[in-house]
Amino acid sequence: MRVILSGYNGTMGQVLKNYIQESTDIEIVAGVGQHALEEVFPTYTSYTDLEKVADVIIDFSHHAGTADLVEYASRTLTKVVVATTGHTPEELVLIDELATKVGVVYAGNYSLGVNVLVELVKKASELLLGYDIEVIEKHHNKKVDAPSGTAKMLVNAVKDTDEYNKVYGRHGDMKRGEKEIGIHAVRGGTIVGEHEVIFAGEDEVIEIKHTALSKKMFAKGSVTAANWLNNTDEPKLYSMKDVLGIE
Repeated sequence: MRVILSGYNGTMGQVLKNYIQESTDIEIVAGVGQHALEEVFPTYTSYTDLEKVADVIIDFSHHAGTADLVEYASRTLTKVVVATTGHTPEELVLIDELATKVGVVYAGNYSLGVNVLVELVKKASELLLGYDIEVIEKHHNKKVDAPSGTAKMLVNAVKDTDEYNKVYGRHGDMKRGEKEIGIHAVRGGTIVGEHEVIFAGEDEVIEIKHTALSKKMFAKGSVTAANWLNNTDEPKLYSMKDVLGIE
């Protein structure tokens, strides 16, 4: 399989590059990023002069580059694993449109453990009716978007999530409202990623938590998605549930 690394010169892009080169037989045919670095593969600062060269693009860039990525993928019919978060509604529309032409995997998190966590939250919310729900996520001080894409996945996994009022942090004099989900983002140091969902009921608390110890797991998950997508022909927007075969 031939891949283009989108955002190859970012922190996660370099982790992905090293993982592919050390642990797989995948061929990196190009890198696209904000700044050109000396690599063993050709690098570009835009998709303008890049023709069809790869089977799959793995995107760990910034959501602001979505339009250029979609234009290239649409023009060359190159499949895409979108591992970038923080997209605007307009950018999500572009990704949806791309998925009518080629296969696209879109996920807020590519960790196997996190995707299992999402399923656990879904089941817990079905069983723990009436419990207060809080979502807490922690990341390093360089992360731009808040709340994280994974936190959004967890909120969306809650049964009847549209019926809840989402409260992003709290301050001042205010009691907790009915049908409310509290969502809190912590930024500091070099925290790779922590996500915790609290179900607080009368006289008991259930906590479901995932801790990332290394960014390598995100690289591994995105490569798993790319391999799966490369063997899938139907143009469609897929999730990690499709990749992992989760019903």
